[in-house]
Amino acid sequence: MIKLHHLNKSRSKRILWLLEELDVDYEIVAYQRNTETFLAPDELKKVHQLGKSPVIEDDGLIVTESGAITDYLITKYGNGKFAPKAGTAEYVEYQQWLHFAESSAILPLLLKMFVLKDGAKTEFLENYADAETVKVISYFNDRLQGKRYLVGDTLTGADIMMSFIVEIVKNSGQLAHFKHLVKYDEQLQSHEKFHTANELEAKYD
Repeated sequence: MIKLHHLNKSRSKRILWLLEELDVDYEIVAYQRNTETFLAPDELKKVHQLGKSPVIEDDGLIVTESGAITDYLITKYGNGKFAPKAGTAEYVEYQQWLHFAESSAILPLLLKMFVLKDGAKTEFLENYADAETVKVISYFNDRLQGKRYLVGDTLTGADIMMSFIVEIVKNSGQLAHFKHLVKYDEQLQSHEKFHTANELEAKYD
């Protein structure tokens, strides 16, 4: 059985959603953040040296990094669903979104969070984070024009990965500025298992 090492208030929720969509048997091992530092507990380091989540265990393998976990699970358990056929132009686009979620998209959003949490005046970082956030989220928004999903016309791992970016933008109160993202958020919420993942996260919060 797949074992998901799940940290509350983390990117792990995407993997919960994916596992629910794949309809596979899995076990959740839940961890709580330190209430003062907001960091993951040291117990996670017993699973993987970095002590981060999500991490899955499956058939003797330990797989880390959200994009790699998503790719692994869909390849092994997707039965042709949730990813375009390898070797197609759509598959290349799909792979780009998988990596975009944890590279170009997340970096400026994290920088904004860190600057806000630190509270100190910066000479460069704050303006850089603001400009880069507008750039990458505008790109994301523009690519959704006239589309229900990022790749093709069905839910894929790319949408599950990028759902975390939508959530950050939404939680920051900025979603209404991106009309295509608003519709995309509504489309993601049309999936029953999306809400199941939210309920599971709340259960272990």
